[in-house]
Amino acid sequence: MHKDPLVIAGRAYQSRLLVGTGKYKDFAETRAAVDASGAEIVTVALRRVNLGQNKDEPNLLEALPPDRFTILPNTAGCYTAEEAVRTCRLARELGDWKLVKLEVIGDPQTLYPDMRQTYEAAKILIAEGFEVMVYSVDDPVACKAFAEMGCVAVMPLAAPIGSGLGIRNPYNLRIILEQATVPILVDAGVGTASDVAVALELGCDGVLLNTAIAAAQNPVLMAEAMRLGVEAGRKAFLAGRMPRKLYASASSPVDGLFFE
Repeated sequence: MHKDPLVIAGRAYQSRLLVGTGKYKDFAETRAAVDASGAEIVTVALRRVNLGQNKDEPNLLEALPPDRFTILPNTAGCYTAEEAVRTCRLARELGDWKLVKLEVIGDPQTLYPDMRQTYEAAKILIAEGFEVMVYSVDDPVACKAFAEMGCVAVMPLAAPIGSGLGIRNPYNLRIILEQATVPILVDAGVGTASDVAVALELGCDGVLLNTAIAAAQNPVLMAEAMRLGVEAGRKAFLAGRMPRKLYASASSPVDGLFFE
């Protein structure tokens, strides 16, 4: 797999699994799960986790040092473009991070993104030199627009955030992938390793997840399962699956039998 890197904003990563850092019981469990996942990019909700903005609280960077992991600040909890832009600017001040995950939520119940606000925020952030990985609905038109405006990766949801429902609309994802000019990573809704494998088998460049690991009964073991799911799915995609057939096809040929 080392010859098949994931390239985002010109940087190559060996792992195609990106993981979040929320919902764990402590930073020690967070680090153990991240290590088991093999992830090199970890996303952090800047509005919810201390990365140095509060000197009186434990700093997540002590468990996940930036010289070992690519820290991906995200704008979780933002409901307007203004909030999201302000959060990314804070990330740049705190750690000189310009690679960011942009999400602007439009509805507190479904946590679906507000596409108008997301587009406005992306436009401002790209103009300010940020490298934007954008969370989107699984709409081919919207995903294409984000790529064309300069986002370095587009991240359509598989299902609502934290739902664990898996990929609900693989057909939209296939269209998004067919027209993709930047990496496409499934973000949100993954529940288990088979969901990850399906995403990679479809041709997605990677998967970002959090709750599926953190809410598992054994998060560290689930993190390992997710890593293996990514590897299996990617290899299956590269190998090219057999065509689907309506009727049976014998594994052994019926012509030229020794006894007829």
